[in-house]
Amino acid sequence: MAVALYARVSTAKQAEKDLSIPDQLAQMRAWCKSHGLLVAMEYVEPGASATDDKRPVFQQMVADATQDPPPFEAVIVHSRSRFFRDLFEFLNYERTLKRSGVKVQSITQQTSDDPAGEMASKIFSLFDEYQSKENGKHTLRAMKENARQGYFNGSRPMFGFKTVEAEATGNKGQRKKRLAVDQAEAATVRRIYDHYLNGHQGQSLGCKGIAFHLNERGIAYRGSQWTRSRIHQILSDTAYRGDYYFNRHTPKIKQAKPVSEWVRIAVDAIVDADTFGRVGVRLRARAPANVPPRVVNSPTLLTGIVKCGCCGAGMTLATGKGGRYRYYKCNTRIGKGITYCKGGNVPMEKLDGLVLASLADKVFTPSRTQAMLQGLQREIKASRTSQDEALKTLTKELDQIGKGTERLYEAVEQGVLELNDSLKTRSHKLQARRQAILTEIAGLKTQAGLPTALLRPKHIAAFTLSLKTKLFNNRGFAKAYLKLLVDEIRVEKKEVTLRGSYTALAQAVAETNLGTLGGVPRFVPNWLPDLGSNQGQPD
Repeated sequence: MAVALYARVSTAKQAEKDLSIPDQLAQMRAWCKSHGLLVAMEYVEPGASATDDKRPVFQQMVADATQDPPPFEAVIVHSRSRFFRDLFEFLNYERTLKRSGVKVQSITQQTSDDPAGEMASKIFSLFDEYQSKENGKHTLRAMKENARQGYFNGSRPMFGFKTVEAEATGNKGQRKKRLAVDQAEAATVRRIYDHYLNGHQGQSLGCKGIAFHLNERGIAYRGSQWTRSRIHQILSDTAYRGDYYFNRHTPKIKQAKPVSEWVRIAVDAIVDADTFGRVGVRLRARAPANVPPRVVNSPTLLTGIVKCGCCGAGMTLATGKGGRYRYYKCNTRIGKGITYCKGGNVPMEKLDGLVLASLADKVFTPSRTQAMLQGLQREIKASRTSQDEALKTLTKELDQIGKGTERLYEAVEQGVLELNDSLKTRSHKLQARRQAILTEIAGLKTQAGLPTALLRPKHIAAFTLSLKTKLFNNRGFAKAYLKLLVDEIRVEKKEVTLRGSYTALAQAVAETNLGTLGGVPRFVPNWLPDLGSNQGQPD
């Protein structure tokens, strides 16, 4: 009878340094010889877990065995755990092979074909599955301790980092791996963060745009093309600000684990915490759940900020005469008809030109900007005391949450408290409140940190002159600045009203170099006042 041999070890390291595979093959060959079996094929799987079927050699063996006719009549393994460590999957593949007339035979766990033998086979497989889970539990415990000591668990680190060997603490001569910054890749990471915050040559860039930008210039992702998801991963991974976390997800299905089970490893930061925080705010602000992709990506200048004065709904691009004419049209009227909204169409080119001209000639003039900033300065001074008190209260609460969380972790580690669902829920609530407090503190500090020097006439003159020039010469820049400075443009009959933020305007002036206006300022707008409306006739 012709048979196939299948040998496997779990890791590539075992395959390189261990004698398990040669020993498995030697024992299986000897067993086949003693039983008068002909070895037709041998399948060797180095570095593959038996808890799933993502094994190319295993799949090739199954494909060969299910041919008609099959090239062998049995698959010989050293032990059933070499074939599978999951009872359900073992039985599933065993049935698949049986349908083709191929049986699975272990040389160390031999069973008969009667009901008692089938029961024994299932018990062996069930025990293998249990043992695999126990081994996984102990392995994870050791890896978490390894991470607590600052060592890296894994084969290849995230982009921007490399591994360096270090002598293990308390184990003389034993070498382990630590994470270090890969300066060549780190330069690309910093470039990605800069493009996301500042754009490129006045053009705002999202994750997809940055990926295209890098690919177009031949900047590769370790030999591969950049994708939107890879850019997003780099922009959202806390390792780049110096906080790498081990054990955040389950290894196979990538399900998020509770924060209490994460292990932090301090690494050298590639970007500073302030830059990482601003990127995080922008990522959340531009997430599809908050802002439709069409608002971010649309080439239409006023998408997302122009509203119908009749019903308050957003207005979107509509065309007529086969695309020859382009209008802003109320979404309510498009979806429900004239009965629900009587707002008219507004020619896109006229409204775009009117808005840009009004901003440049009537709103962002030196005298008007000076008056708006002086009003903002008065508001800041009036609210300084209450802001300071709020900041102290929030800082105190943040400190209490930090101490409370640390006490919970210590109690769990010392066995005083059991890590049950109730404790996990409490931990999640503390973390959520902590993030909310940090957001509030950042907002207060931003407002409190507005510089008074920005009120100098030379700063305002430089800002207004540069802004006026670029609003008309760079469409991408104009759209980005409108999203930043203008909260809403409301169109009602022949009247157009603009509302925006004094705070955003102050930040924009503050970040403008004299005589020049670079990329769009790196902060989130918060335009509040109803004052400063600008009126005009769209037709």
